[in-house]
Amino acid sequence: MKTNTMIIGIAGASASGKSLLANTIYDELGTNQVVIIPEDSYYKDYPNLSYEERSKINYDHPNSLDHDLLCQQLRNLLTGGTVEVPLYDYSTHARKNETRPVGTHRIIVLEGILLFVVPELRDLMNIRIFMDTPLDVCLTRRIQRDIVERKRTIESVLEQYKETVRPMYQQFIEPSKRYADIIVPRGGANRIAIDLIKAKMRESLI
Repeated sequence: MKTNTMIIGIAGASASGKSLLANTIYDELGTNQVVIIPEDSYYKDYPNLSYEERSKINYDHPNSLDHDLLCQQLRNLLTGGTVEVPLYDYSTHARKNETRPVGTHRIIVLEGILLFVVPELRDLMNIRIFMDTPLDVCLTRRIQRDIVERKRTIESVLEQYKETVRPMYQQFIEPSKRYADIIVPRGGANRIAIDLIKAKMRESLI
């Protein structure tokens, strides 16, 4: 049974405002209609590696994510099923033992840096939104977020940014902008963009 569920993908650089936009949509459209699924939940698990080894993985490369599982679970949701979404612990670079059950919703909001890189994933989306935020703004936000929320040191944040975050943005994320239906400048607080996106989503709820 195929449902009338809409999938909206929100991509862009790390700390570009994806989560803010997704949560604003979630709060303003009603939580019983909308569910948010972060791409980060699908980071591959490496239980046999030490913390030091896991810390050296390039988490900004598409190969670090289990997009096959994400696509499989989205297809299950589109046919009325329920899935167990993984939960990821940034402080340990590993999946948690528990999962998050997700069932039928009218709108699924995906948010993540590499969502538009995978053709099979793009094809499942009804609307693709790219957050086009200046990289210097993204870096400032990332430093604040990772130090406060993910207990990282500023040295580790800057090293990761230099070694993987910026190069992978240039190689994979920025080129994927061409697949977007909507490009949102100035981050997730862009009120005009939010209202336009909500209007389109409300059409699907009628």
